[in-house]
Amino acid sequence: MEALRRFPDREAPELQAWDATDALLLDSAAAELESAAPGQVVVIGDGYGALALGAIGLHGASDVRVHQDSLAGELALARNAGETGSFRSLPLGQELLSGARVVLLQLPKSLAELEEIAEAIARFADPAVAVFAGGRIKHLTLAMNDVFRAYFGRFDVLHARSKSRAFVAREPRAVAEAKYPQVATHTGLGGVDLRVVAHGGVFAGTKVDIGTRFLLEQLQGAKPDAASAIDLGSGSGILAVSLALARPHLRVIATDSSAAAVASTRATAEANGVGDRVSVVRDLGLASQPDASADLIVLNPPFHSGTAVDAGLADALFRDAGRVLVPGGELWTVFNSSLGYRAALARIVGETRQVARNQKFTVTASRR
Repeated sequence: MEALRRFPDREAPELQAWDATDALLLDSAAAELESAAPGQVVVIGDGYGALALGAIGLHGASDVRVHQDSLAGELALARNAGETGSFRSLPLGQELLSGARVVLLQLPKSLAELEEIAEAIARFADPAVAVFAGGRIKHLTLAMNDVFRAYFGRFDVLHARSKSRAFVAREPRAVAEAKYPQVATHTGLGGVDLRVVAHGGVFAGTKVDIGTRFLLEQLQGAKPDAASAIDLGSGSGILAVSLALARPHLRVIATDSSAAAVASTRATAEANGVGDRVSVVRDLGLASQPDASADLIVLNPPFHSGTAVDAGLADALFRDAGRVLVPGGELWTVFNSSLGYRAALARIVGETRQVARNQKFTVTASRR
């Protein structure tokens, strides 16, 4: 595990590509992994490949099916694997889980994301499946246990080690109807009625987080002559779809590295009749977008990498935006005022002015 890298995700001395939970899960599931037939092992939530490659290299698993919400994690797994070809990366769903007898799961921080995963396992995996789940003790909650008990007839707490704990769930319950994705309608949001579709792994789910709402209130004045716009880190697609609805002439691209966000944005666009005008891309920032190709970029930047605060995430997105904006193009950003991003925006993108500020958030416009 020491040789694993996070690349192309951000790398820093305090950030590593595996944790004690990976080792604990591999040890806890060792007997089941070694007796599993090819194609019967599924790994979900693998950070950078430690679980999948450990199951293959340490316990002889083959044709392992893997789902990672993060594109950076998916690419890191492929890079860390080298010539190892005993795994397949797949979306969360039937193809991933059909016939699965052993599931290794790094617990997500979101209960909704955990519920969608548990529901999918219960719907599609083999009735004899054993789900080995674990996480860092400081991030575990009793509500996670309740989610497992809702979808499995048996749930056992296993041992703890090195500040991590493992669990095993068996006997999946029948699922009558899928709960995800969820749908909600918001009336008068940014001047339009909007149907929001969200998978469990999307920040804020079908709700409109207060930062996004504050940015939406300002967007009427955002580069009114823009012909092209990008929603960078689209989440459920609220900003991208709102722009497309408010400006029928605008060509909109929505990008996110999260598989759940990309699926949600695409579904939100379809639900609001603009699926043909919002192009949705799973991307690392704006890596696939050409230089000087967008008139307007909107951004509500994240500041967490998993469960750790990582201020470097925003700077990387600012650099991408500066590269992709046309001369005279603008980046409109909302952020918690205490984060003080204005100086970084001015340094990385260009002249930055404050558009609006309330008790918690600031909206700025940065001109390339």
